[in-house]
Amino acid sequence: MRLRKFLFENQGADQTIAKNTFWLSFGEIVGRLLRLVIIIYAARILGAAGWGVFSYLTSLAAIFTVFTDVGLRTTLIREITQKPESKQKYFSTAFLIKLGLVVLGFALIVFATPIFSRLPMSEALVVSIGLLFVFDSLTSFGSSLFRAEEKMEREAIINIAVQIVIVLAGFIGLFVKAAPESLGIAYAAGSGAGLVLTIYVLRKPIRKLFSGFDKNLIKPLLKSAWPLGIASVFGIIMVNVDTVMIGWFRGAEEVGFYSAAQRPITFLYLLPALITGAFLPALTRAAKKDDLGFRRLLEKGVGLIIFMALPLALGMFIEGDEIINLLFGSEYADASGPLRVLSLTLITAFPVGMIINGITAYNRQRELVRYWNAGAIADVLLNLLLIPLWGMSGAAWSSLITQAATNTLIWRKMKKISDFSIKKSVRPILLATFMMGVAVVLLRQVGLPLLLIVPAAIAAYLFSLISSGETVVNDFRRLLKERSKVISDS
Repeated sequence: MRLRKFLFENQGADQTIAKNTFWLSFGEIVGRLLRLVIIIYAARILGAAGWGVFSYLTSLAAIFTVFTDVGLRTTLIREITQKPESKQKYFSTAFLIKLGLVVLGFALIVFATPIFSRLPMSEALVVSIGLLFVFDSLTSFGSSLFRAEEKMEREAIINIAVQIVIVLAGFIGLFVKAAPESLGIAYAAGSGAGLVLTIYVLRKPIRKLFSGFDKNLIKPLLKSAWPLGIASVFGIIMVNVDTVMIGWFRGAEEVGFYSAAQRPITFLYLLPALITGAFLPALTRAAKKDDLGFRRLLEKGVGLIIFMALPLALGMFIEGDEIINLLFGSEYADASGPLRVLSLTLITAFPVGMIINGITAYNRQRELVRYWNAGAIADVLLNLLLIPLWGMSGAAWSSLITQAATNTLIWRKMKKISDFSIKKSVRPILLATFMMGVAVVLLRQVGLPLLLIVPAAIAAYLFSLISSGETVVNDFRRLLKERSKVISDS
């Protein structure tokens, strides 16, 4: 059937990008929505203080294990894409390096977290979060092989299965005992199920894990990967250090409020990752071989991301209070202020993933290290200054300022490598976003509920773009037309 071929076979560059974008979108959106269900339920059941303890521990554990993510995943994708004949050697070598780092990370979580934590937590919660880290790290690394082979459907199916187990285990655990430990065990169980599925799908290369190991690849892999590892460290610090420092200065309840504000934002952060993941192999092939093709592909990818970023940022800024009330209830009303500030990070954070992939495709990621180092240091210093003064709102402003400055520098670096331009596509998007904002404000004034405002805002935004003939809309039209043709022919 044509539909089956479209969804499960790679038949050309455009179709493969469309297929992989679909699967990444489907898997991540369904998976995140499932997890959002248990997050909302847990936050309401545990209350701000209980939810704050769980969020604090996961953030502190993430910071302790930053060194375990040395950029091997992205490096492996690039190397296998460029040298498919050496797939087993690269996979085996990178996997065994990763396994050693993960074991060290687990030990750090279990033994160091209780020492540095300023909030009381049980041994069961600490161990469950440690296991979650191990299972998540290895499952995520295994999915790098799926991406290198442009078989994102496997990653999507496993991801959905993981979230289903987490939701079911979470509801059962919290029903039996409404405590952070129940949620930690549920997360570990779901992630463990994902690792089992990943091992089964990758059973052939795993059987050759030790025979395929090549010690001569260790140094070049680490040399290429460490700048990306610095990027990962920067991302982990940006996401987690705020929560930990709020816990130090303010306590568990305010951590719970801030974590509630972060959840809608981190959920939306998946959207650009879906597009950048599908574009990475194509960008890698075009780099240094077809400069014009690379530039056009990069412009198309960045345009698609900005198409999503601007209306989402403005919509969440205007409707921050209603979003928090709908998701978490009136108890979390204090989270609406930080949510509004964090919503503005979407404007710079969305496009930078595609930009980093473009720089990585040229193997110049090492040049970004100084930006990430400066950004991580600046975020910590700003938190030290602003959190004692403004609490969680200070943490939100720290994230916004640091991300905006760092991502602007990364954007300028990409411009020097490939002089791309998105001015033509951004102008109509800005106008459409403005029109959407006006519509949202007017609808709020007449008292329309959020669930009715959202579809009206989407309609206003798309109508403005379609009227302008914006090329991003045409890209989506062609994609939908291609999928419809496949379905009708199947």
